[in-house]
Amino acid sequence: MPLNRSDLPREVLQLLADGAVIPAHPLALDARRQFDRRRQRALTRYYVDAGAGGLAVGVHTTQFAIREHGLYERVLASAMEDRLAWSDRPMAMIAGLCGRTEQARREARIAVGLGYHAGLLSLAALASASEDERIAHCEAVAQEIPLVGFYLQTAVGGPTLPHSFWRRFASLPNALAIKVAPFHRYRTLDVVRGLVDAGAEERVYLYTGNDDHIVLDLALPFTAMRDGRPVTVRFRGGLLGHWSVWTAKAVEQLEAIKAAIATHGGSLPPQLLALDSRVTDCNSAFFDVRNDFHGCIAGCHEVLRRQGLLEGIWCLDPQEGLGAGQPQEIDRVLREHADLADDAFVRANLERWLS
Repeated sequence: MPLNRSDLPREVLQLLADGAVIPAHPLALDARRQFDRRRQRALTRYYVDAGAGGLAVGVHTTQFAIREHGLYERVLASAMEDRLAWSDRPMAMIAGLCGRTEQARREARIAVGLGYHAGLLSLAALASASEDERIAHCEAVAQEIPLVGFYLQTAVGGPTLPHSFWRRFASLPNALAIKVAPFHRYRTLDVVRGLVDAGAEERVYLYTGNDDHIVLDLALPFTAMRDGRPVTVRFRGGLLGHWSVWTAKAVEQLEAIKAAIATHGGSLPPQLLALDSRVTDCNSAFFDVRNDFHGCIAGCHEVLRRQGLLEGIWCLDPQEGLGAGQPQEIDRVLREHADLADDAFVRANLERWLS
């Protein structure tokens, strides 16, 4: 049965409106590159105990190749099963959807059947499509599940999506949120303008995926004009592959940002704003920026491996691994930004999560 945003639990809608940390869930594999159910369960338990407000499963960080390996439904089902078995607090469960319309609708039906609340819709398969074709695709998939729009950076296959696309997307009745991840300030503003032009700023929630500006996206207001008047919006939270690591600290950071906004309004403490550059520096190592993001998945795996959550950094594609010099960059940021890590939290709970 199709799912509409009006069907969603009130607690989930409020959670998304208030702003949440939503990690993009990695895929745990063993040395044979087979699904490691125990380690996958441990990751889900880690995110729940870290205070994440939701999980995004079947997305880029989970590896799009799970589909061709026949793992899509199994991985989504395991995350839902493990999350429900570990905690009964409300969490927003978001399933990655990709491919052409028929495939995306089929994945949406699987997600709805498993109890997911929304679908993060990648448009990479429609890179050469027109705007009308892309909107028609979104409309068709939105008939199955509430949508989280996804502005995926062009470096990893996302198309350029102008202001007019986002105005039309935000006008869809079953649009729930937008993950803004072009890693590009001008394109980020295109999303903000589209949202404001659609008059949807209170209904469609902005979530950052801009790993190069996580803290500033969350801390700063964004203003666009509508009918000659300024309209100010804020990013509510983040849906990030970067938050698949050091998640407990990410939760602390978001709560500190929200508290500072509530206390100081437009005058945020300089030390909070300065955190942006430190988080971005860590991301540059984890996402292998110097090698054009070659090791963006394996880099997150490496951090989780060093903490003991993963056994190795294996990906489904044997060619996907750490980039040249990436281990040394990870060493550097672990040393220089150790206070941003949640190693002590993981050490205290790892045995329980792996049980």
